[in-house]
Amino acid sequence: MNKPAKPIPTFANEAEERAYWESNDSSEHLDWSKAQKVMLPNLKPTTKTISLRLPQHLLDSLKVAANARDVPYQSLIKVWLQEKLHGH
Repeated sequence: MNKPAKPIPTFANEAEERAYWESNDSSEHLDWSKAQKVMLPNLKPTTKTISLRLPQHLLDSLKVAANARDVPYQSLIKVWLQEKLHGH
């Protein structure tokens, strides 16, 4: 990096920080060429078990679609929900 890095501002809360990084380039604050990979072997994704009641025909259709893709139907449901939430 040729120019000095800008200091990272102090944020009042996570929402303010999220809004900042959505509209600002982190390379103005950090020299990514010096970044190093880290391993986090004990990091586990947080999940919560829920109960979801579906009509039998819908569950059967989900299972058929998952089988055609060779993935577990619950994984397919998670992928589809994620895609729908993010507009893909």
